[in-house]
Amino acid sequence: LLELFDSEDPRERDYLKTVLHRIYGKFLGLRAFIRKQINNIFLRFVYETEHFNGVAELLEILGSIINGFALPLKAEHKQFLVKVLIPLHTVRSLSLFHAQVEVTKVIRGLMKFWPKTCSQKEVNELLVLTKNVMFLGELEEILDVIEPSQFVKIQEPLFKQIAKCVSSPHFQVAERALYYWNNEYIMSLIEENSNVILPIMFSSLYRISKEHWNPAIVALVYNVLKAFMEMNSTMFDELTATYKSDRQR
Repeated sequence: LLELFDSEDPRERDYLKTVLHRIYGKFLGLRAFIRKQINNIFLRFVYETEHFNGVAELLEILGSIINGFALPLKAEHKQFLVKVLIPLHTVRSLSLFHAQVEVTKVIRGLMKFWPKTCSQKEVNELLVLTKNVMFLGELEEILDVIEPSQFVKIQEPLFKQIAKCVSSPHFQVAERALYYWNNEYIMSLIEENSNVILPIMFSSLYRISKEHWNPAIVALVYNVLKAFMEMNSTMFDELTATYKSDRQR
C-alpha cells in the first residue's frame, strides 16, 4: 500500500492518503508498523534515491500522527525527528514538499528535547556532550534552508538555546555553537535581526570573553563580538555600558 504512494497520479495518491488514514485510525496494532514503514521510505528517499512521488502526502499523514504524540516524546519519535524529518530539509527536491515540513515546527521540536545534563557520571556527560554537538550540527543544516520570515518566528528561543551552548563548560559544544557565525547565510539572518539577537547573546559572550579557560573559545567569542559591534554599534555600546554597570552593583 505504501509503495503505491510513488504513483505519478496525484488523484491516486490523495485517495491512498484517505485509505491509509482510516487504516491507521482503526487498527491500533498496526500503528507502530505503519510508522516504521513510512520512516523506511523517508530514509531511502533521503539517503539513497531522492525520488518518491508521495513524500508530501506521507508527510501530511505523519503531521496528524505527530500532533497526537504525547510528551515526553518516546525514543522512537525523537529518532524520527533527528534522523528523518530534519535531513528531509537537505534534499534537492525540498521545494516539492516544503509546505508539509514546516521548519519552525521542526526547530521548536528540537528545542523541546535538547539534551540536558542529568548526571555527573562520565558516561552520561559524554553522551550529553555528543548529543549537543550533533543537535547543533542538525540545527545548522535547517537554518541553511530556512526562510527569513520563518527565522523571525523562532529566533528568540533559538538564540537563548545557542547562548546556553556558547556558555557550556564543554569547549566542543561552545566551539560548535560559535561556528554558526562562520556561516554566511546564518550571519545574514543574524545581521537582519541583530536588534533582537544581540541582547540575547551579549551577556554570555562578554562574560566568556573575560572568564573562559580555553583561549580558542575566547578568540572565537572576540570575533563574534566584533561582528556584532560592526552590525549594530549603538546597541553594542549601550549593552556594554549596562553590563559593566550591573557588574559594579
